[in-house]
Amino acid sequence: MSRVADFLTSEEEEEIVQAILEAEKNTSGEIRVHIETHAKQDHLQRAKEVFHLLKMDNTKEENGVLIYVAVNDRKFSIYGDKGIHKAVPTNFWESTKDIIQAHFAQGNFKQGIVEGITKAGKELQDHFPWNHGDTNELSNEVSKG
Repeated sequence: MSRVADFLTSEEEEEIVQAILEAEKNTSGEIRVHIETHAKQDHLQRAKEVFHLLKMDNTKEENGVLIYVAVNDRKFSIYGDKGIHKAVPTNFWESTKDIIQAHFAQGNFKQGIVEGITKAGKELQDHFPWNHGDTNELSNEVSKG
């Protein structure tokens, strides 16, 4: 079994999907989680690449947020599209990263991801509230590489 397969149980993955559904309920924003074994490059650069591969840069309001985890590297990154990046306060990315990191340091990977999703969802709701007719543009499933 790979480290990616061992990183989260199927129940924990389902809790992450539920957190995404809850976070996206009141926003037009999109949140994804991607987990892979090793980045083979700078983690933020890899997050940008995965963001594009997952077509997260094709949302109408450019308001997608990706939480990227490289399991064997013990690293993660958060990457947001242009629309959300322009809208959030300058400390948003670092404060979200700090929340996730605090949980990861204790081995609480699922909880770190869930709380990162929740924080991103609240920020997306403030800047990109759900409007009648908004559709879920991207899958909520945890993607793996």
